[in-house]
Amino acid sequence: MAFPRGLCTVSRLARRGINGYRRLPSSDHRLPALIQTHFAGSPMTVLGCKDIYSWCLPSSYSIRHQIHHQTAVEEQLDPFSLVADELSVLANKLRSMVIAEVPKLASAAEYFFKLGVEGKRFRPTVLLLMASALHMPLPEPSDGSVGDAVSLELRTRQQCIAEITEMIHVASLLHDDVLDDADTRRGIGSLNFIMGNKLAVLAGDFLLSRACVALASLKNTEVVSLLATVVEHLVTGETMQMTSSSDQHCSMEYYMQKTYYKTASLISNSCKAIAILAGQTTEVAMLAYEYGRNLGLAFQLIDDVLDFTGTSASLGKGSLSDIRHGIVTAPMLFAMEEFPQLRTVVDRGFDDPANVDLALEYLGRSRGIQRARELAKKHAELAATAIDSLPESDDEDVRKSRRALVDLTHIVITRNK
Repeated sequence: MAFPRGLCTVSRLARRGINGYRRLPSSDHRLPALIQTHFAGSPMTVLGCKDIYSWCLPSSYSIRHQIHHQTAVEEQLDPFSLVADELSVLANKLRSMVIAEVPKLASAAEYFFKLGVEGKRFRPTVLLLMASALHMPLPEPSDGSVGDAVSLELRTRQQCIAEITEMIHVASLLHDDVLDDADTRRGIGSLNFIMGNKLAVLAGDFLLSRACVALASLKNTEVVSLLATVVEHLVTGETMQMTSSSDQHCSMEYYMQKTYYKTASLISNSCKAIAILAGQTTEVAMLAYEYGRNLGLAFQLIDDVLDFTGTSASLGKGSLSDIRHGIVTAPMLFAMEEFPQLRTVVDRGFDDPANVDLALEYLGRSRGIQRARELAKKHAELAATAIDSLPESDDEDVRKSRRALVDLTHIVITRNK
């Protein structure tokens, strides 16, 4: 699938190559200090939603987004700090939720919920901020305590969505590590490496069952349907990755659909669930969904970039793991557009280290890394636009949470691990 060119700035990364791979001379015709061409973009359907995948931020990039970022810098706003207390409570709750009768299963299930290896809780942070961003002031009852009780109950139910989402996410990691034969995760030995594949699979199943029990307790059929669909998407995406044909293997459209299923579906549908529990309109629920969807796609695109540019220490897992497992991601797909002969290398597979080296050489000579970053920026912009499109609010906490959600889009695309 070919994509037209567009307005962009060549990054220094393109000039110096990837991780020391072949350096391009300054005189190379593809690398002037500033290239201005035009990306018309190509429409692509993901679950019926058409997106224009132009590879750079448009000139109409919202001034409001710039104000968001400038204000965030001035106030040194940390999105994670806004919900730090709730995240601490959530972490303790998760540890209590995964207790099992069988000691070995209990040890396996709590493996990635233990202090120090629980990660940064990115997904729960997004969901708790979304809950605050969609807060609707309740009508003042004659007894103020009634309104407080209703508000507290809603927040507790939304926190439950964050807990469910994190359990589904960790379960998917346990299963993915078995399928990928991974030996590290979050800087420590993966569960399958430490306790074996069988126990890792059972631990993932156990977490999903706990998530189902928590989901049922919400007694909301629409939310149950959303999160059940997420689990279906995780399985579908992993199957797409394992069984793709040669043409699908090298298709950007197929890659984006698979990325939605494997990564973005969980965040997008969980954000939508938060809005539904809050009693928001269909339009607002869809804006929450679009924020999560585009944030999830941007997150995975940067993950795919970091697989080439990061180190094992910074990533908490092996670098170059995708290509060594024969998984073709956005940077390599873009490189193939510049160097069609790379397709032959990809079709041969990467069991031979020489093929890996040759593919990396082509990638280093291409703009694949830069274009993947630019696509991530595009989705980050779309996520920020969704937040800006929410109904206006004068509530300072609501405004601060919305700004934090926009700031998260910037954090996602500028992270290095």
